[in-house]
Amino acid sequence: MRRFLPLLVLVICLTGSGALAPVFAVQPDEMLEDPALESRARGLSAHIRCLVCQNQSIDDSNAELAADLRILVRERLVAGDSDQQILDYLVDRYGPFVLLEPPTTESTYLLWYGPGALLVVGGLALAVFAWRRRRPEVTQPLTAEEHARVKALLDGAADEGKET
Repeated sequence: MRRFLPLLVLVICLTGSGALAPVFAVQPDEMLEDPALESRARGLSAHIRCLVCQNQSIDDSNAELAADLRILVRERLVAGDSDQQILDYLVDRYGPFVLLEPPTTESTYLLWYGPGALLVVGGLALAVFAWRRRRPEVTQPLTAEEHARVKALLDGAADEGKET
């Protein structure tokens, strides 16, 4: 117990000081003065992929390209573009990959429905496998000739056991 006490104190200190709180990469000089526009910009930024980091939104990324995209989003908001117009502009410029949640189109059906289809196919395969293992095997009764052969083999084995 004494070994874990310093670790517990460290976790409490870090949690209490906000050190484990989420950190956003948006710089103060990028922020808009209008809180409504800034809120829209943050909402949009959370759905736009950083093309350098690829697994982060531009809101979370410190990459220079992400900063440029954050500024571009804010400039277009100030210019009066709607959220959809901004997203359309970015998709036209960078392709659908720029969206963290790609749209459902013919080219993304496999991405959206592939995992579910694999899960269903795998479940069916397991069910068929389990059903086949539980099913009793159908055996044919021995013919008279096979009975005689088994009896002869067993009698021969019994005779060998007596001789030794």
